[in-house]
Amino acid sequence: MKNIMPVKTVFRAATLADCSTLAQLFQTASDGVSDYIWKTLSSQYPGLTPLEIGAKRYANAESLFSYKNCVIAECRGNPVGMMLTFPAAGIEDLMASETPEVPPSTSSVDSPEADVLAPYSLEAPGTWYICALAVFPEFRGQGIGTELLSIAHQQAAERGLSDLSLLCFEQNTDALRLYQRHGFEIVDRAKVVPHPLIHYTGDILLMTAPVQA
Repeated sequence: MKNIMPVKTVFRAATLADCSTLAQLFQTASDGVSDYIWKTLSSQYPGLTPLEIGAKRYANAESLFSYKNCVIAECRGNPVGMMLTFPAAGIEDLMASETPEVPPSTSSVDSPEADVLAPYSLEAPGTWYICALAVFPEFRGQGIGTELLSIAHQQAAERGLSDLSLLCFEQNTDALRLYQRHGFEIVDRAKVVPHPLIHYTGDILLMTAPVQA
């Protein structure tokens, strides 16, 4: 019987050419949050699909969402996973830039559209924030997520930071188990604002883990 050798995964800095793939993977990682954001921004990008809007935003080198803040996991020359990281201090500005403008007639506290993104502003100051970590389904279970987390530890250590942070839906049990297995603990939570585009309800969890050199 012929032996099947494991496919080697290469990890590299993302480039401008990766922006479409980054949008696809971020769509996977965000469980509908990106779809909500990109759809609400459609008036600023006439004629573009939500994924095309996402790719445009990753191409912006000045944004925290820039491809310049991303790592790509690659198998046989094809991107199969990604991670987006930056200092947690940037979350407040990021959420302000991502929050779509709500017409005055719908901006009251009674409007769910006005606060759909509010739970995702949870922040652990002074940490290295993993904004997104995603692997295409057919490549999961091969240790790619674990290796991306190791890279995040290295990035944080190089910047003199002592902790990582991330957000995870409590109902996304596979992701939750992965993070708990790698030392992440729940430090805060917020109620998810239900929306047809967002896959989960329940709570969004803020999790942190000490950096391992």
